[in-house]
Amino acid sequence: MKEFVLSGGGGFGNRKIDYEAELNDEQRPAVMESDGAALVLAGAGSGKTRVITYRVAWLLDHGVPPERILLLTFTNKAAKEMVGRVESLLGVYPHGLWAGTFHSIANRILRMYGSHIGYGSNFSILDEEDANDLIKLCVKQLKIDSTNKRFPGASVLKSIISYRRNAALTMQMVLERKHPHFLPLIADIERVSNLYEQQKQEQQAMDFDDLLTIFLRLLTEQPHIKEKLATQFAYILVDEFQDTNVIQADIVHALSSINNNVLAVGDDAQSIYSFRAAEIRNILDFPRRYTDAKMFRLVTNYRSTPQILAVANSVIANNDNQFAKELVAAVGDGELPALVPANSASQEAQFVVEQMSTLLNAGANYSSLAVLFRAAFHSQQVEFELMKRGIPYEYRGGMKFFERAHVKDALAHLRVMHNVRDAMAWNRALMLQPGLGLTTANKIAATVAAMTDIAQAVGSTPTTAAKAAQGWAGTQRILRAMLTASPSIAEMLRAFAGSEDYRAYMENEYPNWQERLEDVEQLATFAEQYDDMAAFLDAVSLTADFGARVDDPSKPKRETQEDSVVLSTIHQAKGLEWDTVFIINLSEGGFPSGRAMDEEGGLEEERRLFYVASTRARQRLFLTYPITAGYENVELRQPSIFLSEIPKNQYEEIKLRYGGDWSNIGRTSRVAVARGQTDDWDEPTIVLDDTGETVRKPMPGSFLRGIDEL
Repeated sequence: MKEFVLSGGGGFGNRKIDYEAELNDEQRPAVMESDGAALVLAGAGSGKTRVITYRVAWLLDHGVPPERILLLTFTNKAAKEMVGRVESLLGVYPHGLWAGTFHSIANRILRMYGSHIGYGSNFSILDEEDANDLIKLCVKQLKIDSTNKRFPGASVLKSIISYRRNAALTMQMVLERKHPHFLPLIADIERVSNLYEQQKQEQQAMDFDDLLTIFLRLLTEQPHIKEKLATQFAYILVDEFQDTNVIQADIVHALSSINNNVLAVGDDAQSIYSFRAAEIRNILDFPRRYTDAKMFRLVTNYRSTPQILAVANSVIANNDNQFAKELVAAVGDGELPALVPANSASQEAQFVVEQMSTLLNAGANYSSLAVLFRAAFHSQQVEFELMKRGIPYEYRGGMKFFERAHVKDALAHLRVMHNVRDAMAWNRALMLQPGLGLTTANKIAATVAAMTDIAQAVGSTPTTAAKAAQGWAGTQRILRAMLTASPSIAEMLRAFAGSEDYRAYMENEYPNWQERLEDVEQLATFAEQYDDMAAFLDAVSLTADFGARVDDPSKPKRETQEDSVVLSTIHQAKGLEWDTVFIINLSEGGFPSGRAMDEEGGLEEERRLFYVASTRARQRLFLTYPITAGYENVELRQPSIFLSEIPKNQYEEIKLRYGGDWSNIGRTSRVAVARGQTDDWDEPTIVLDDTGETVRKPMPGSFLRGIDEL
C-alpha cells in the first residue's frame, strides 16, 4: 500500500465537522480508519450514503485535493446527491472532485485518452434506440432474412451482445444460459455481433457497454495511462459494490493499483441484479482480491421496526454464500408482520386494497403505501381492484398491466372475435405478422372488417401478394385456434398465447418474452371470472374510467396529484422505503420464481430479493399469498419456502373466512378486517358473504394499532 500523508484536519471548507458526534460507533471507524483497501458491509437502512459522504468530507478535511478522489456510483442522481451532501457538510462545493457513474467517468477519461486506442475525443455515444437501429442495418447488410420468425429482433440481439460483454462470456455460453432456442442461429448471431462492433469502430461511436469495455481495454493495453490514472486517484470510493459486473470490478482494481486506497461499500444481501450481469462474487471475494482489506459492518437499521427486521434476518440467514450479519433496529417496537393466506389471487387483492383503504381513512398518505411483487404479471389483480375502488396508483418497473403491448395484442384478437368490424383491432393483430406493414395491414383490415362474422373473415383470402399472404396465414392460424377454444374467453386467450406464431413473435422481439407470456396467462386467469365476452371487454376497456374516479367525496383526499399508492417490482423498489409494504404472491412458483430455481445460485438470489422487499417497510409489513390459482380449473399452491423460514412467533397469521355461499369465493368485490375475537374465532378474521358484504362487524383489537374503526 502506498502511503498518502493526511494533514491534521480542518483544511477544507467553512464548517468544522464533529465526526465523533455525527457518526455512530459503526460508521465512525469506516469513515476515519479506512485507509488502504476496505470493505464496508452496509446493511439495509444503516446509513450507507452517510458513510460515503462523511468519508469524502473527511478526506477533503484532511488535506486530500478533490481531484485526487474518485467516487463511483450507479446513478447520476446518487452521485449528485452525495456531492451535494459533501457540500452541505463542508460549507463549500468540492470543485475538482471526480464523482459519477462508471459510465460517465469512463466517458470522461476516454475523451481524454481514447486516441491511444483509436478513438478521437469527438466519438459519439449511441443510446438504446440508436444501437438497435445499427443492429438492424447490420442484419440487412449481412442479408439475413429478418422475416424468418426464428431469427431474433434487434432488441433481443442487443441484449444478447450486451450480456455477453458485461458477463465476459462466450456467445455459446450466453445462448445456452439465456436463449437456448437461438443456438441453431449462433453463427449468424456472431456475424451480426462482429459487424456491429466493426461498424461502431468505423463510425467512431460507442454504446453504453463500450464505455466500460473500451475503458478497461485502455487501462489494459496502455500501461502508462493506467499508471497515470492510478497515481492520480489517491482514494477511490465505490457505492453499491454488490451490483458491479466483472468489467467494473476490474476497472476499480486497475485504478487502485498504485495507492491501493479503495473503499467498497455495499451489501451482499442486496445483490439482486444477476440478470444484468452483476456478479455477487465481486463483493464476496473482495478480501481475497485485496488481501490486506479491512472490513467494517454497519448493522444498525434506522428504518424498520425490530419485528420487521426479525423476519428479514430469519430468512436471509438461510443463505450459505454471504457475510453473516444481523440487522439491529434503532427505532422502537412495532406490530408483528402479518401473514395472510388468501383463497385466491382475487381475494388476496381484495384484502390488500381493503387494508389500504383502512389506512387511508385513518390518515395515511397514498404514497406511504406500497405493494411489491417478484414479477410484473403478479400485479394484475391488485391493479384491477385499485381501479374498481378509484384508488390512484403509480406503477414502477414497467407499464401498468392493461397498457402493456402484449396485453393489448391479446385483447385486439379478442376484439375482432367479438366484433369483426373493429378495423383498429384488425390492424394491431395483423401488424404482428412478418410481411405486413401499415399500408398492407390497413387494406386487409378494410376487407375483413366488411365480412359478416369472424368465421367468414378467417376463411377469406383478402390478399394474394406472397409476403402479405404469409402474414395473413399467421393471423388465420391464431384466430382459428381461438375459435376452436371458444366460447371460453380464458381458453381463447391461452390459445392465442400458445400459438406458435405469436410465441415466435414474442421470442424474436422481446428479451423478457417469457414474462410477457405469463402476463397473458394472468389475463386468461382473470378472464375465467367472465362468461360474457362483452362484459369482459367492457371491464377491461373501462379501466381508465375506474382509475379516474379519484374525486369521489367518499374516498380519502389526495394531497397532490402525484400522491399515489406505489406498485413496484422488487428490483425497482431497491433503495426506497414506505410506511406500509405488502409483499404479494408468496407462493410456490411465484416467489421464489420458478425459473430462478432452475439457475445456479437462483434460490439464494431470490432469498436476497425477499430480504430487500421486507426491509423496504418502516412500520407495517404484510406477507400475502393465494392458496389456489385459477377460477374454473383450480390449482393448489404451496406457500413460499421463505415463509417456512420465519419462526411462527415472528408473525401474526390473519385468516380470511367467508360466510354465506362458499361457491363464490374469489368473486366478491370487497373485504373488511375483523380484529380481535369474533365469537369462537380467536384470530383476526375477515368475514364475507356471497355479495362481498361484511357478515360480522369489526371488533376492537390490536390488528392495526392506533386505528379504532374501519
